[in-house]
Amino acid sequence: MQQPPIARRSPVTRAHHGDVFEDPYAWMADRESPELLELLAAENAYATEQTEPLQPLAEQIFEEFRSRIEETDLSVPVRHDRWWYYSRTIEGEQYAVEGRVALADNPERPALADGRPPAGEEVLLDQNAAAVGHDFFGVGASEVSPAGDVLAYAVDLTGDERYDVRVRSIATGETLDEAVRATGGSLAWSLDGRHIFYTRVDDAWRPYQVWRHELGTAVEADALVHEESDERFFVGVGSSRDDRHVIIAIGSKTTSEFRLLDAADPLGTPHVVAERRPGVEYDIEPMGDQILVTHNANRTNFELAVAPVTCTSAQEWVALDLTTEDEFVTGAEGFDDFIAISLRREGGTGVRIVLRDADSPHGLGEAHDISVGEPIGTIHVGVNPESSTPTLQVVHESLVTPRTVEDYDVRARTFTLLKAQRVRDGHDLTQYRQRREWATAPDGTRVPISIVHRADVVADGTAPALLHGYGAYGIPSDPWFSVLRLSLLQRGWVFAIAHVRGGSEMGRSWYDDGKLTAKPHTFSDFVACADHLRDSGIVAPDRLAAEGGSAGGLLMGVVANQAPDRFRFIHASVPFVDALTTILDPAMPLTVIEWEEWGNPLEDPAAYALMKSYTPYENVCAQRYPALLVTTSLHDTRVYVTEPAKWVAALRHETCDDAGAAPILFRTEMAGGHGGQSGRYDTWRQWAWETSVLLGAVT
Repeated sequence: MQQPPIARRSPVTRAHHGDVFEDPYAWMADRESPELLELLAAENAYATEQTEPLQPLAEQIFEEFRSRIEETDLSVPVRHDRWWYYSRTIEGEQYAVEGRVALADNPERPALADGRPPAGEEVLLDQNAAAVGHDFFGVGASEVSPAGDVLAYAVDLTGDERYDVRVRSIATGETLDEAVRATGGSLAWSLDGRHIFYTRVDDAWRPYQVWRHELGTAVEADALVHEESDERFFVGVGSSRDDRHVIIAIGSKTTSEFRLLDAADPLGTPHVVAERRPGVEYDIEPMGDQILVTHNANRTNFELAVAPVTCTSAQEWVALDLTTEDEFVTGAEGFDDFIAISLRREGGTGVRIVLRDADSPHGLGEAHDISVGEPIGTIHVGVNPESSTPTLQVVHESLVTPRTVEDYDVRARTFTLLKAQRVRDGHDLTQYRQRREWATAPDGTRVPISIVHRADVVADGTAPALLHGYGAYGIPSDPWFSVLRLSLLQRGWVFAIAHVRGGSEMGRSWYDDGKLTAKPHTFSDFVACADHLRDSGIVAPDRLAAEGGSAGGLLMGVVANQAPDRFRFIHASVPFVDALTTILDPAMPLTVIEWEEWGNPLEDPAAYALMKSYTPYENVCAQRYPALLVTTSLHDTRVYVTEPAKWVAALRHETCDDAGAAPILFRTEMAGGHGGQSGRYDTWRQWAWETSVLLGAVT
């Protein structure tokens, strides 16, 4: 196969607001079409053939990765009630084993002994055993009953994020119940352990119902607890830290509502904490007889309030003056002795501790911020299931610092190291340098860029570079450590993150200024970051690559159309590249809730025109594109395989007769979801192959 597959063209007319679009690949909407499946198989074969010379390099990178990672490893055990809980991995096994040991037998935090599991281990779930016979295996929620004797977990066996619930005895391993199927993946227990609460999804993959199931009974007897009729809203269910409350979360992109149910009265009726108000988002954290409320009713960047746990109106919220207007409050967790506030400020993350003080008006006293001494690193609150803890587990990392887990004593202000990710093979991390630089967008906005490279890489305009971007839903791209990235850095590459608008790196307004009518800022910010890297000499103008996935894949598609000369290579993973077609169809997964992110092109001609101006598929044209790697999964529910398949077909049509065209490779994981394959070794091999394609394209 020397020539790439060419898809059949069969134009279908779409007309909206006076605009007519001839869609030649509309037939690909049928994801079960034998013709589409044959096309995907042909594309996979073509990608394999074209990259055959790179297989030794891919294998080398895979072995580099394996040599640096602890294949047999133990997570940091956390104490909850009478047990230490953890997960562990075994060399050669694809999945983790979830386990626990009794606190009475192990007063000190357990550890591996020569790779063997801790003494007295009770296996909660051996995912390797459970995955036998399945090409894909993913676990959603996994919850131990309040009494600690039963495990309920939600499992996805295809990658489509529809979960079957299994309930098993921890002591015997016996399956007690598997009647509940095709759920949304979230779970909560009643306090007596007789009932579980779960969500159902509608035809558009929207979790919209909460149901109650009594163990051992037929699913037909389950009771509907809540149903959300407004298609803009998702529903989730979970438990409070102390298991006293079942929490029902209801939210759109701009509006929130919560309901609380006494877990001791599972047959009762949940009460509304505060009725939804358009544009008001809030989150809650039950703590004893109170709840902490994080909300944006008065501040763009959110603030904190406290209310009684019986609260039924926002009028009962009492403001807590714990943050400033330029600090973006992203969450709060309440403990017996303190609260922990998660913040964003000046492009970075932070955690603020506020000690409890029974003599103060609101029961809160002295506050201070946790500092780890790394200005462009990332810090967040870890796993803290016990409300009585005197310490807070925190996690921090950076582009040069491996993931580090510590206990922070909130009164002594001291750290106890619990685990630092080990990079094996003697790799010297001190040879790398990280820093923050700023690009200037066309409208004058300064856009942060996080950069890492080897110390001996200088700004002489010769280095290859990979620029990462996302920029949607307010999700930040905070600096993270990657063992796989070391294979690039040691080869003299520069890695950079473009913190473009649409994320929330610079506060909530950073998100607001990168969605709806301001969405083009995301794209121009990314190009400005590319230009900054080139103009400052940090990278070679002809050796810059870019990567992004999902909504970041949309970003990749847009810049490929609008600024193809900036990039030598682009990797678009599970890319949202047929955005307008999808957002015009309310029956598609996520569409209606997405209108608050992108606009409603069905009803709004201006929103239609704006999306039409940038959606990648409809803007493919006869021009020189950079080399492209497009990866996706057959069972992805968030971004259908249809989208990248249509985009690649359109690109091939425009470039197939151009002898000088850069290569386009399209690979579909036939047993995967939005995150790709499920097994860790399979995932590592996929990453290694993608890295080899990158290195092969940017010589």
